[in-house]
Amino acid sequence: MRKGRALSLIALPIAASLVLTACGGGGGSQSGGNENTEVSIFGTEPENPLVPGNTTETGGGKVVQAIFTGLVKYSNSFEVKNAMAESIELTKPDQYTIKLKQGWKFHDGTDVKAKNFVDAWNYTAYSPNGQQSASFFEQIKGFRDVNTVDPDGANGPQKAPEPKAKEMSGLKAVDDYTITVDFTEPHVIFKVKLGYSAYMPLPDAFFKDAKAFEAKPIGNGPFKFVSRTPKQDIKLERYEEYKGDDKPKIKKVKVAIYTGTEAAYAAVKGNQLDFLDTIPPSGLAGNLWKTDLKGRSQSFQGLSVQILNFPVYDKKYQNADFRKAISMAINRKEITEKIFEGSRKPTDGYAVDGVTGWSPGGCGELCQHNPTEAKRLFDKSGFTGKLEITSNADGGHKEWIEAACGQIKAALSLECTFAPVATFGEIRKKINAHEMTQVYRGGWLADYPSVENFLNPLYRTGGSSNDGGYSSPAVDAKLAEADRAGTEAESYKLYHEAEKLIANDMPAIPLWSTPSQAGWSNRLKNATMSAYRELDLSTVEVA
Repeated sequence: MRKGRALSLIALPIAASLVLTACGGGGGSQSGGNENTEVSIFGTEPENPLVPGNTTETGGGKVVQAIFTGLVKYSNSFEVKNAMAESIELTKPDQYTIKLKQGWKFHDGTDVKAKNFVDAWNYTAYSPNGQQSASFFEQIKGFRDVNTVDPDGANGPQKAPEPKAKEMSGLKAVDDYTITVDFTEPHVIFKVKLGYSAYMPLPDAFFKDAKAFEAKPIGNGPFKFVSRTPKQDIKLERYEEYKGDDKPKIKKVKVAIYTGTEAAYAAVKGNQLDFLDTIPPSGLAGNLWKTDLKGRSQSFQGLSVQILNFPVYDKKYQNADFRKAISMAINRKEITEKIFEGSRKPTDGYAVDGVTGWSPGGCGELCQHNPTEAKRLFDKSGFTGKLEITSNADGGHKEWIEAACGQIKAALSLECTFAPVATFGEIRKKINAHEMTQVYRGGWLADYPSVENFLNPLYRTGGSSNDGGYSSPAVDAKLAEADRAGTEAESYKLYHEAEKLIANDMPAIPLWSTPSQAGWSNRLKNATMSAYRELDLSTVEVA
């Protein structure tokens, strides 16, 4: 989320902000090929300092994925391949043994060893450190000794008890290049997760001076950090000692921070920006982007889904009939066809069609347009007042949210309006603080290619991106059962059952999958997108 990442949520997690002033691209004024040309790519302001275990949205994730390399990586077709791992073997039903490749170094010249993974994972899991990705380690033995839960939530007067330990007992650096991971129960899908940012290593320098690291992050990936000017740009440079087989051809990258995709789209058309991963609605209208960017644009399949989130910690949204009524009042097919020119596919579940472990029908009739049933549920809910749906103002979401509001108003006779917030960072801070009082747009870009990643982080109690505060003992139990299943097939069957339970509570409304329409300047060649819907920096070149 890539919250996803909240497109992050998508994370989808995901999109956002800033002024076009001073954030133009690398443009066509420069020349000199891969070695001398700075390639500029669209970016959004990171939510937090670029510490991998605390980066769950796409603004920061874009940079973290460039400057760090994990144990595995994902191909553009979502295949899982070893990266820093020499081997990852299931040595017991509840234990993985990981061997590292030798000779890899961090950007400060220090070796990447087993302890760098173990120390980083323990740091992220330790609850007083407040890392957003802590829950990614909850299946490891000893997690509950390092991570305690606030008994009445972040807004209550009580505090989480002090953890009994700072290191998970199930995580060990056996020698410089061997890690063993023991789980409380079998966890067969663990290997798939290991390319996500939560599992990146951290250099010793981080533990000596975290503030200095935050000012100048030190990774082990194909690019090293050069500089960051808040709300303007982040500059990276190829790391010449990089040992991976995905060493980039281009030397310099500038992540140009924008306030919106509209401005970025204009910049790409004019060749002031080299790459944009999300074409705005104005470009999608009438498929204008295909002529505006003829020969330098393409649609790519992604692992992202668009959703609407309810802050269920707010009493106003705690009636499931109300939430289901909103879902059934929305005509997904009409919006995807009229606003997105058919480039989005309505979803009937919480995951993306075709992802490993996915089965159709997770949401069923609750995700189908049915104004009559929606009105019945709405009247039953007793909801009063008006409905506001909020999002960052500049991520290209205004049009479809206003369309959804029109449908809701027509079906339920409920006043519904779009309530924009200036920047993505601004809205994320309120979401993380559980201060939302409105229904809000969410997007989820999967962290790794598995249906599990569309469920556990978002809907499990305490999940890393469970922003709405949803909690269901039945869902938690079913997800836990799926996590510890002895085979992948059994796991996926149980995840599907969990998905149906989630839909019946409707803590979030799944809307449509979001393939990426990307465009680029006329000076790039071999432009394609990575598994994370970003420009594949390992293959792109300057024409």
